[in-house]
Amino acid sequence: MIRSFVRKRWLVGLLSVAIVATIGFFAVRSGRAEVSSIPVAEVHRGEFVDYLELRGEIKALSTRTLIAPSGAGDLQIIKIAHTGTAVKKGDVVVQFDPTTLQRQLEQKRTDLASAEATIHQQQAQEHMTEEQNLTDSLNAKFNVESARLDASKAEILSAIDGEKNKLTLADTQEKYRESQVKLDSGKLGSSADVAEKEKARDKALFDVRLTEHEIELLTLRAPSDGVVNLLPNYRAVNWGPNAPDFREGDHTWPGTAIAELPDLSSIRFEARLEEADRGRLNEGQPVTVHVEAVPDTDFKAHVSEISTLAKLDFSNWPPMKNFMLDAQIDKTDPRIRPGMKCTARIAVNRIPDSILVPSKAVFSRNGASVVYVEDGRKFEARTVRLGHRGSDTAQILAGIEPGEHVALKDPTEVAAAK
Repeated sequence: MIRSFVRKRWLVGLLSVAIVATIGFFAVRSGRAEVSSIPVAEVHRGEFVDYLELRGEIKALSTRTLIAPSGAGDLQIIKIAHTGTAVKKGDVVVQFDPTTLQRQLEQKRTDLASAEATIHQQQAQEHMTEEQNLTDSLNAKFNVESARLDASKAEILSAIDGEKNKLTLADTQEKYRESQVKLDSGKLGSSADVAEKEKARDKALFDVRLTEHEIELLTLRAPSDGVVNLLPNYRAVNWGPNAPDFREGDHTWPGTAIAELPDLSSIRFEARLEEADRGRLNEGQPVTVHVEAVPDTDFKAHVSEISTLAKLDFSNWPPMKNFMLDAQIDKTDPRIRPGMKCTARIAVNRIPDSILVPSKAVFSRNGASVVYVEDGRKFEARTVRLGHRGSDTAQILAGIEPGEHVALKDPTEVAAAK
């Protein structure tokens, strides 16, 4: 009985060993694993380029901001260009509702017409009065001459008649002087009355022109060629976060910034630079910028400026000090606009005639750098001497030769997973 039990345990153990051996034979043998389903890359000789990758966003050195006109009360947008719209200088970007001001303009034009009619009426009345005063003056003058003629006959008339004619002459002369004074004062009074009416007319004309100018200001036009970038309407969310962009039908206050028109010729890449990388870069270095919103094109640029002093970055906590890097994009694209997220690659080190493998083909085992070299249908673990290592490519100083193929995944982990 005991012998039979021992025999069964011995058979089970032998079967287990056979299964493990079979699995090991197909999965791992002397540090080797199956080639199937594991991607490989060829070892080659070339120039090792160490790239520094930076995350940042697009900025514009020159931006024109379109602001809602002041002194216009509550404003409502009835027409607005969409974000990303290319516009030429003078094109309409934002149109506010002019209905209220147009009604005011009609009333002020009516007031102006009334003031001008009052002036014409005053001038006509003064002209008639002046003509009447002139007629009275001429009649008085004629009476003076007639009385003077009668007075000249005093020698042939009686003393009483002569004295009477002299009195008549004096009386007509006085009336003539009065008519002259009335004529002159009438002219002065007429001029004063017309001047007063003209002041009222000028005030009405000023109001008309001011209202016309205010109506013109309700149309925001592009001050230069550019691409429209609408700004958030914080009024829509009571100054809360995630405010939507302005759109047709929105109300806003005077003086509110509605949209921006960045100068595309001044487009640049801006990123924060760690202090450790500050000394590896210089102005003029070539940069490759990849804009996430334009995935089909990489843009050539160059380092245009690196800040001399470090600045606090409050986007992280606790805030850290780092430097600002600007890269001028050599040739822009209409699809690029400020605020777009992007990645920049800058070559900071070049070593010619190097043995190169992808960085992800180098693994760490027991403190040593290891690659898995393809050998037929198996992989052989091989210790290598690692030189420089970048984000994409690693330089191998010894351990493998160009033309060999290395695994891009750890075969032992793949086998263990299976």
